[in-house]
Amino acid sequence: MRPGVLFDVDGTLIDTTYLHAVAWWEALRQHDRDVPMASIHRGIGMGSDKLLDHLLGTDRDHDADEQMNTAHDVLYGAWWERLRPLPGAADLVRAVASRDLAVVLASSAKGTELQRLRRVLGADDVITAATSSADAEESKPAPDILQAALEQSDVDPERAVFVGDAIWDVEASGKLGIPCIGLTCGGTSEAELRAAGAIATYETPAALLHDLDASPISRLG
Repeated sequence: MRPGVLFDVDGTLIDTTYLHAVAWWEALRQHDRDVPMASIHRGIGMGSDKLLDHLLGTDRDHDADEQMNTAHDVLYGAWWERLRPLPGAADLVRAVASRDLAVVLASSAKGTELQRLRRVLGADDVITAATSSADAEESKPAPDILQAALEQSDVDPERAVFVGDAIWDVEASGKLGIPCIGLTCGGTSEAELRAAGAIATYETPAALLHDLDASPISRLG
């Protein structure tokens, strides 16, 4: 087993968080659910099943869930060709790989969406493994995706760090005892990430790269 860094993708490496929020806002409105966009944003990072429960409650009629999911996917898909990496994203993962650390994308995106995200990132040559929604029975904040990422990459959980942008990322990694570095570029504040258990926070991948030698990643090995 080897040391490594697990990366969330949406909102951490690729600038998608607010696009997901807008797509969910419109998908919900199409089905007569009027939810404030700020509330939706706070739930981004959960799987769609948990997000709808989080926003609409569990004691509701679930008949429209599949249609709302489909509407979100269609609305979000319209942005695929314009997706952009967050500042320093590719340089960060390459710098991590240059330290002989495994680079693992612990994503819960669907398979075709993950392929697009990887093309936008443009660092496939240094990625050891990557997960998709098909690899987990339960979405974040459950730790299933992280567990799958560890198993696919043969990364030692005791010599791993997870980098994410949402409190759901921090909570999921905490359930496996993996330290989490929080990035605020997904729209969650440093205070919120710290309160959830993040051991360090940075604004963007570029900021983490700039401080890499002093970050928790430097202690892996």
